[in-house]
Amino acid sequence: MVLGAIAAFVTVVLLALGIWQVQRLFWKLDLIARVDARANAAPVEAPHADRWSSITRADDEYRHVSVTGTFRHDAETLVQATTERGPGVWVVTPLVRNDGTTVLVNRGFVPPDRRDPATRSAGNVEGPTRVVGLLRLSEPGGGFLRENDPAGDRWYSRDVAAIAAARGLQQAAPFFIDADDTANPGGLPVGGLTRVVFPNNHLVYALTWFALAFMLIGAIAVIGRREWARASVDPEA
Repeated sequence: MVLGAIAAFVTVVLLALGIWQVQRLFWKLDLIARVDARANAAPVEAPHADRWSSITRADDEYRHVSVTGTFRHDAETLVQATTERGPGVWVVTPLVRNDGTTVLVNRGFVPPDRRDPATRSAGNVEGPTRVVGLLRLSEPGGGFLRENDPAGDRWYSRDVAAIAAARGLQQAAPFFIDADDTANPGGLPVGGLTRVVFPNNHLVYALTWFALAFMLIGAIAVIGRREWARASVDPEA
């Protein structure tokens, strides 16, 4: 009886996990659809300071936006990057808007041998410019097993607050923008390399939990039939 009760409890838990994964599957599919719609919609103006506090990952990340201002190339930050073009760095540059606020722009990728700004100065757009890209939220802390080191100017993630503090930026937006693939003079940095990918293994997980539950139900049924047959042959067993 105790073994049967335990098996029944485990079966219920496995079925509950399977149902939960199905719910997560539909949530993930909805998220992917919403993000795809945002990323491919016509660009809208990036949020101004009065909207910064209401920005959320669920409603705003990967939104197709535009921003106009002047780059401060003297305050760029190089962040480690691994892309389809190989390893290198992201060039994250402050863009000062007309209202005095600053938005960090990930202008794109450069290979390791072009880290030095002097080797790619032709790509430094001067004067008022309009950038179109995807709104991204801050990546605090650092990368896998590597923490950002502002004092040593070593960056492994695009941590907006930390970069703004290290560069002395005032009124910095709590997000950054991944620039699109519009070519920069001289060919660098290379924009438009944002990977909008959401792992979606929920169906596999759901099928696994359900399979385990039905296997356990089958085992319980087999054992139950054997015990019933045994009791029928020997009522005193």
